[in-house]
Amino acid sequence: MTDPAAQLETFPNPHPGRDYVIEHVVGEFTSVCPRTGQPDFGRIAITYVADQRCVELKSLKLYLQRFRQRGIFYEDVTNVILDDLVAAASPRWMRVRSRWRARGGIRSVITAEHGERSRARGLKNMSD
Repeated sequence: MTDPAAQLETFPNPHPGRDYVIEHVVGEFTSVCPRTGQPDFGRIAITYVADQRCVELKSLKLYLQRFRQRGIFYEDVTNVILDDLVAAASPRWMRVRSRWRARGGIRSVITAEHGERSRARGLKNMSD
């Protein structure tokens, strides 16, 4: 199996001298509960301030589809996605937020961040 972060493609940031927020929202994310083997359905919001590189969307889509058959807890999947994106793009700041459909009457939201939060302060995003 290849390194997942290596599958994520990037391209040069067209405005590296400016802090601006990029957000990608995946409305239909699927993974598998490692305890029950049942599918988990969620929404993933990836918000970041790029440095020299931006994440290419087709490779991001293919990367995220790899989780469809993977047994992984909510907390782990959120942090794994963040770690792989940081390894691929080296952003100034990044947040990955996963929102999961209710299971047993409990909904979960997991948020993991990298870098300085001040980079995105005051900038509202679509996932909130």
